[in-house]
Amino acid sequence: MAQDNVQIAPASGKLGVLIPGLGAVSTTFIAGVEAIKRGLAQPIGSLTQLSTIRLGKRTDNRSPLIKDFVPLADLNDLVFGGWDIFEDTAYESALNAGVLEKELLEKLKEPLSAIKPMKAVFDQEYVKRINGPNVKQAKNNLEKAKMLMEDIERFRKENNCSRLVMVWCGSTEVFHHPAPCHQTIEAFEKGLESNDPEIAPSQIYAYAAIMSGVPYANGAPNLSADIPALLELAKQRNVPVCGKDFKTGQTFMKTLIAPGLKARMLGVAGWYSTNILGNRDGEVLDDPGSFKSKEETKLSVLDTIFQPNLYPSLYKDLHHVVRINYYKPRGDQKEGWDNIDIFGWLGYPMQIKVNFLCRDSILAAPIVLDLALFMDLAQRTGMRGIQEWLSFYFKAPMTAAGLYPEHDIFIQLMKLKNTLRWMRGEDLITHLGLEYYD
Repeated sequence: MAQDNVQIAPASGKLGVLIPGLGAVSTTFIAGVEAIKRGLAQPIGSLTQLSTIRLGKRTDNRSPLIKDFVPLADLNDLVFGGWDIFEDTAYESALNAGVLEKELLEKLKEPLSAIKPMKAVFDQEYVKRINGPNVKQAKNNLEKAKMLMEDIERFRKENNCSRLVMVWCGSTEVFHHPAPCHQTIEAFEKGLESNDPEIAPSQIYAYAAIMSGVPYANGAPNLSADIPALLELAKQRNVPVCGKDFKTGQTFMKTLIAPGLKARMLGVAGWYSTNILGNRDGEVLDDPGSFKSKEETKLSVLDTIFQPNLYPSLYKDLHHVVRINYYKPRGDQKEGWDNIDIFGWLGYPMQIKVNFLCRDSILAAPIVLDLALFMDLAQRTGMRGIQEWLSFYFKAPMTAAGLYPEHDIFIQLMKLKNTLRWMRGEDLITHLGLEYYD
């Protein structure tokens, strides 16, 4: 039975997309949207723009585009802003990133040049391999958080935005475990005031966004909005949050291949993964602390998909290795090598080898777009806290306390589309319908 429609506020007015980190990913995203607006390109890779959603029975032949099924913000209503430690405009940053061809960027020079980064909150203890001049100065982190909130409100007014979202596209911060200052809102705010070293810049951005009523998505693997204090604040303020770590290259392939191996009950003895990339992300990840954050999200995927506790003879002794190597000449064109040692009937060994020559920012850009539009939709639907239905986009999906994350990309996609069906009062698709034959 279909449920009653959920009340969704209309997507009227401008939607501001605020981005900490105006580097390769964010400028590729912004330039892409501006190119699509002008009819210069297609939004390939974006579910919100190109994917359909099946409604009802297969025989009903109802498969509208997602953007025609739920009220998403129109691309022409998007406006962009952000923060960065470097003073380059989005146009200059895009040129430096070297992802998009200069010929295309020249056609987009006017809108990209108009985007100038606000001064960033930055702490080199959390990102050790880069530094820049465009940073905020204040006596403590609480003052910096207030400065971010002022930035947010100023951007809202100057651009006449009716709604805002924030998507973290900044560098990967060093690995940290949750600390006492992360446990309650009161402890976190005291930590901001006392400059507690356990509070990362991304957490200050998340706090400022939530306090400002702005949905927050974390595209990096580091500890950010996924701490008790900020999750409680998001519930109190009725703000959606999600994350973490955009699922783009090698891990995307793992969540495609691993479910298929498990579905056929094929064993896996080892999975060796190495990455070569030369962009700013690669430079940052060359630091062991930042790599540790990335390693944790990359390693967690297979264990959750294979469930070795349920299938010990197939997966208990899986040897999983992940390496990331910074190689400057490669630029944004990341190369992911995977060697997978599997075994089948009677234990006979086999191998799978994958060489994915991907473009990191090209794969990430449509994720930023979809998250911005879906997080805005979630807020207009009255949803708050962790948006697990957006796990499809992340290496390490945030979940409610006590729940393990779902990494199977096909289950994630089913959950995403069923959430959209629920929003519009349509039957959820479970594939449990029975067919009878004479």
